[in-house]
Amino acid sequence: MAFGFFGSLLILSLLFKHFTCQLPNTDEFYVSNFLKKMGFNSSMSYNFSGSVCSWKGMHCDTKKENLIGLKASNLGLSGIIPDTTIGKLAKLQSLDLSNNKITALPSDIWSLGSLKWLNLSSNQISGSLPNNVGNFGLLEVIDLSGNNFSGEIPATITSLLSLQVLNLAGNGFEWSIPRGILNCKALVSVDLSSNRLNGSLPDGFGAAFPKLKTLNLARNEIHGLDTDFAELMSLTSLNISRNLFKGSVMGVFQGQLKVIDLSMNQFQGHISKVQFNSTYKWSHLVYLDLSENQLSGEISLNLSQAQNLRHLNLAYNRFAIQKFPRIEMLLGLEYLNLSKTNLIGHIPGEISQLSILHTLDVSSNRLSGQIPSLANKSLKVLDVSHNNLSGEIPVSLLEKLPLMERYNFSYNNLTLCALGFSPETFKTAFYGSSNSCPIAANPVLIERRGNGHKGLKLALALTLSTVCLLAGLLILAFGCRRKSRKWVVKQPSYKEEQHISGPFSFQTDSTTWVADVKQATSVPVVIFEKPLLNITFADLLSATSNFDRGTLLAEGKFGPVYRGFLPGGIHVAVKVLVHGSTLTDQEAARELEYLGRIKHPNLVPLTGYCLAGDQRIAIYDYMENGNLQNLLHDLPLGVQATEDWSNDTWVEDNNGIQNVGSEGLLTTWAFRHKIALGTARALAFLHHGCSPPIIHRDVKASSVYLDLNLEPRLSDFGLAKIFGTDLEDEIARSSPGYVPPEFSQPECHASTPKSDIYCFGVVLFELITGRKPIGDDYPEEQETNLVSWVRGLVRKNQGSKAIDPKIRDTGPDYQMEEALKIGYLCTADIPSKRPSMQQIVGLLKDIEPRTSL
Repeated sequence: MAFGFFGSLLILSLLFKHFTCQLPNTDEFYVSNFLKKMGFNSSMSYNFSGSVCSWKGMHCDTKKENLIGLKASNLGLSGIIPDTTIGKLAKLQSLDLSNNKITALPSDIWSLGSLKWLNLSSNQISGSLPNNVGNFGLLEVIDLSGNNFSGEIPATITSLLSLQVLNLAGNGFEWSIPRGILNCKALVSVDLSSNRLNGSLPDGFGAAFPKLKTLNLARNEIHGLDTDFAELMSLTSLNISRNLFKGSVMGVFQGQLKVIDLSMNQFQGHISKVQFNSTYKWSHLVYLDLSENQLSGEISLNLSQAQNLRHLNLAYNRFAIQKFPRIEMLLGLEYLNLSKTNLIGHIPGEISQLSILHTLDVSSNRLSGQIPSLANKSLKVLDVSHNNLSGEIPVSLLEKLPLMERYNFSYNNLTLCALGFSPETFKTAFYGSSNSCPIAANPVLIERRGNGHKGLKLALALTLSTVCLLAGLLILAFGCRRKSRKWVVKQPSYKEEQHISGPFSFQTDSTTWVADVKQATSVPVVIFEKPLLNITFADLLSATSNFDRGTLLAEGKFGPVYRGFLPGGIHVAVKVLVHGSTLTDQEAARELEYLGRIKHPNLVPLTGYCLAGDQRIAIYDYMENGNLQNLLHDLPLGVQATEDWSNDTWVEDNNGIQNVGSEGLLTTWAFRHKIALGTARALAFLHHGCSPPIIHRDVKASSVYLDLNLEPRLSDFGLAKIFGTDLEDEIARSSPGYVPPEFSQPECHASTPKSDIYCFGVVLFELITGRKPIGDDYPEEQETNLVSWVRGLVRKNQGSKAIDPKIRDTGPDYQMEEALKIGYLCTADIPSKRPSMQQIVGLLKDIEPRTSL
């Protein structure tokens, strides 16, 4: 009996010990729980039976007591990281969860005070970055690139005094770079590229980072001057492309810079003056891109001293007319782009000495003479199009073309034998060239022919030719008689079909613009981002089914818009500007190319253009989720408007219109505020970020589109000059409800930024009220339009009555009422009393909902 009692106690104690080992208080438990809850398949490479220190990607301290390193990259982990998992690894110093599908972080991760290395790149984490990141006081490396973070970079970054690497690229961070970053004096590498940062760099930015070697601010909206980088003497790589920096290019060349990318900014000055900067050592330079700025003068850099230069791009500037620069001493050059740099004269034969040159682009210049043999063994991309080159293309060069990735010889006066190229290739890559092949394709064969039979063969050939000619004439005469009788019967049906399917519902007979384009394959289509992609007007016809109404997306006053896929799978919206213009083709092309260089996350990008006959055709990126007009007005009534750029994105349910996969965001205040702020940012960029400022002239709900990620984008900017004359009358006639009151005054002759601001105020009213600018009923009011009704309510402090019931309970009423007051300011009767778009952006930010969308 006693034995049984003690035996039971022994068994219970063993069981208790086993359960104790399974309590969630060991690193082994936290890691295994984390991997299992994140959907990791342990059968692939993990054996949870052993010690955590033996698992793949795990590193423990020397005593094998605590986990100090965890690497779980590219394991297919997905979803939200739960609390009480990795956030409990108290001694963890290194955490790598990159290349997974993680969507959110646990709240206890910020307690990892020992963390020195954090890599969460290439995941799907969204929302703002909490201020708790400042808890990582020992952090040396943080990589959050390739996620969906938004909001501002937290000011608590100032606590990361040991930080050496900061990588936040490829997110949606907004607003200015926080001043607190100046305290991170140990920084060696900073990458904030591809975000939505704006404003200017903090004062003292250059002097704050004596150890900084790499700085990447590309693809943002940051303002600044060349002097902002004056004291970064340790810097070896600088990329500030696609921003709004200004100043003299001379001031950037300094210190030990090896990589310099200033492309797509607003730098000015004579590039030749850079060579007088005695402090810069040209022998350090490896990569130089100054393209798409406003540089002038001659191209006369210290290239003789840049022996290590690999990449040189000076395209699309305002250089003076000059001969081809001497570059034969750059024996290590791999990429050379001098397109549209006003070059004249010959292409120097010495360029063949650049044995490892991979890309050569000298298109859109005034080069003349013959093309040299270009014996560069590594050449894979060649573009000499749009010049005045003449003569035969060297046979040795033609033989290498099939091994190249891309080439373009079009729009010159060249001659070649095109036997080795398909008709399509000849039409696209050699357009304007002469196909001149010898009659005898094989001269050796001719030499073997006997001379004694030449007379007999000649006589026989002449006889057969005569017989065939007579027979052909008889058949042709007989056929024409029959065909004329059939044509009388079929002619009515031909006209009827043309009336049905022509562009903009017009007849496509010889009087229409499509028929006026005689050779569709001879009219080029310019695609800015893919200059070597040879597309013609014939491809536009094919993509839009000859501008058939079945591909029609919208019919606005600027012209009809058609949907299509261009060669290469480019999904585009094709806008035909139906009104003529006094601009020449060259002037129109220059305007369209300028608009194509205007980039902003909230603008619909102009992808390319085509000048077909008297028509100007603008080609835009396709916007998958329609426009604001459909969202607010058409779709809730069950109307599928032609201006919706998507055919099947929207569905209707019992709770109103929702976007497939949007989880109801389209009926929330936060989302409507996002649309308002994005549209305001676009207009602020046009008014204040472009030189000269661009007045939109047609801001309305149908001009605001939603892209694939439901980001608002403003379309139709900058078309005024290309559109033609009488634009102001056209606005007043075809945009009722959006016409500023000053347009009714005889002394008002032109649009101003203030008229854009009035129209934005109307759009803001539409977003908050859900009502149309005109045509809706207003209870207990006799007002005939939206602006008068809302302004009356705001004056009486009754703005809450105007809020759309669909969004009333999705956010604080006071925020919506404040937004109505902003719209009130925008729609002031006197233009001078309206705020600027920069001020409006600031006002909207002040009431931005903090909940994640």
